[in-house]
Amino acid sequence: MKLYSSLKSKKARSRGCKLVRRKGRLYVINKKEPKYKCRQG
Repeated sequence: MKLYSSLKSKKARSRGCKLVRRKGRLYVINKKEPKYKCRQG
């Protein structure tokens, strides 16, 4: 999982990407394509 300063462009990579907030951190999760996982913060 990579760290990014901005997740807006990462969310647009695939239709299955969702932005999720957990414990004060932003995550992009994608159940169909796990390689798109990333977090911010």
